[in-house]
Amino acid sequence: MLEVKDLFVAYGQSEALHGISFEGRANETVAIMGRNGMGKTTLFKSLMGILPIKSGQVSVAGQDVSKDESFRRVAKGIAYVPQGRMIFPTLTVEENIQTGLENAKVKRIPDEIYALFPVLWDMRGRKGGNLSGGQQQQLAIARALVTDPKVLLLDEPTEGIQPSIIKDIAKALNEIRKMREITIIVSEQVLSFAMDVADRLFVIEGGRLVHETARVDTDQQHIKAYLSV
Repeated sequence: MLEVKDLFVAYGQSEALHGISFEGRANETVAIMGRNGMGKTTLFKSLMGILPIKSGQVSVAGQDVSKDESFRRVAKGIAYVPQGRMIFPTLTVEENIQTGLENAKVKRIPDEIYALFPVLWDMRGRKGGNLSGGQQQQLAIARALVTDPKVLLLDEPTEGIQPSIIKDIAKALNEIRKMREITIIVSEQVLSFAMDVADRLFVIEGGRLVHETARVDTDQQHIKAYLSV
């Protein structure tokens, strides 16, 4: 569903990603693990078209989107939940979700969204800025899902969130996969969360993918060594 081939990204003369290649299959979750500054957010922004790529290819369902602007990638099936969530603090929960409907075929919030995140139904009239960090993260995921994506990108979804809400988000992501043939790509530093949701785990270090493992074969101590400072 998502195929990334030999991706290079640079900030000016400084190369940030060095030949990244991986794929995400339909109904699969892939975790990109790594410490801060290793290239996770740069990778996600380049997949979304926020950062231009120097060379390489990004394809969604067989379509090359490498040169497409972000809004065109949304129309072709990529949804993005950025690090820090980036919800609209002065809009209500419902209005925030509705902003994701611009490129959707059906211009109403599907019932399944509130079924996945019942707290959002209870708070649908509340301003987004008045929600907790965990509630804002659920809101950001809901806003992305109403675009009916083929590929869902989540950048550090557990950052600054209490453990009980992290469990809720993991449960929701696993439910989403049961409901839709969707590919989920998640960047993370919390290994326990990745083990709850991912089928395969990659480690990024210095802008390169340096390790790949299936969840069932994961040596957690080995992954933790990459994540430790």
